[in-house]
Amino acid sequence: MSEIQAIQRQLKIRAGAAKRLIKEHILYHKEAEDQQRKVAKLIAEGVPDDEWDLKNAKKVLDESQRMIHDSATRLAKAAGDLGDLIIAAKQRPELAEVPELLNAETVLKEGKEFGTDSL
Repeated sequence: MSEIQAIQRQLKIRAGAAKRLIKEHILYHKEAEDQQRKVAKLIAEGVPDDEWDLKNAKKVLDESQRMIHDSATRLAKAAGDLGDLIIAAKQRPELAEVPELLNAETVLKEGKEFGTDSL
């Protein structure tokens, strides 16, 4: 495999990983919002703090918030790696217009549009 093909392959792999992590990060945010509403509803209904439903809802909310932080960390690393690879690829004129490079740039922009502050 030539060096150009190897770079194209890495661009495709890293862009796919970053895209997957963007989706994951967004889903964890949605899950945390849903759980926050559930906890607020239970509290509004007057459910005692020691009841299993409320304890479990708070536990799930806490786990969702931890996963948001975890996914943001992994996304930041993946985006950094992808950004470095894009910079290296742009220095090679033969890679200037390959679909893998254009897709990788789109994935980084997509992450910024969704408001992921990690990118």
